[in-house]
Amino acid sequence: MTLDTAVANPSDGAAASGSSFYAAMRILPREQREAMFQIYSFCRQVDDIADSDGPRPERLAAIQQWRDDIDALYQGHPPPRLQDYVASVRRFNLKREDFIAIIDGMEMDIPQDIRAPDLATLDLYCDRVASAVGRLSVRVFGLAEDDGILLAYHLGRALQLTNILRDIDEDAGIGRLYLPLEGLLHAGITSNDPFKVIADPALPKVCAPLVERARAHFAKADDVMRRSSRRVVRAPRIMSKYYRAILELLVVRGFALPRSAVRVDKMTRIAIILRYAFI
Repeated sequence: MTLDTAVANPSDGAAASGSSFYAAMRILPREQREAMFQIYSFCRQVDDIADSDGPRPERLAAIQQWRDDIDALYQGHPPPRLQDYVASVRRFNLKREDFIAIIDGMEMDIPQDIRAPDLATLDLYCDRVASAVGRLSVRVFGLAEDDGILLAYHLGRALQLTNILRDIDEDAGIGRLYLPLEGLLHAGITSNDPFKVIADPALPKVCAPLVERARAHFAKADDVMRRSSRRVVRAPRIMSKYYRAILELLVVRGFALPRSAVRVDKMTRIAIILRYAFI
């Protein structure tokens, strides 16, 4: 999908219209925007398979088809839905293994719903569904190889941990629980039933270490971006500041019941974009 069609169809997942992603990507030069919206479209479509309520065997088959299609893209005969990706893959040296890692990450939710993974599994999940996206993205942005990989490592994990903390109740609604087993046991929670866990009075004790872990990754990502050209890190800076604002709103709200949804207000979003895109 091209940027033009994405913008023309804001209801489509690839558009991300009104999202922090869309705001960050629209400031990029055209070829970079095209590549980033292609990456987003790919992630959105694979994620939709993982999150659908269809039969698990059908979802596994659909995710495998994406794996086969990525292989075909890199073998020089892309299927129609990836035809537009050819130029971006060549122009920005996008790596097959990063696309495959994203598919592998999304697939982790399909055979059975993730519930209380151990910390190593949670980190692997974050690497696949978030940092792998970052590894594709930093190539598009033009970061140096080593700093780009490091930024993807830290910022991807920071964003995904923030998502997990924000979406605790929503994830429970579809039978998932991404809070780590070690944290649950440390807080005295022995159940991995999502609804029991999110109602447990000890939940804030589980969330606190994840908040600190996310903050540490944000700080490491900031270190990388400070030593990088301001031009090449404009988009990741916007994403970082937006998600850091979400994380701090979650901390202010707290994780005990009742939990209201948090949202970065419009003026804060505008201020972030103005500061890191134009000033």
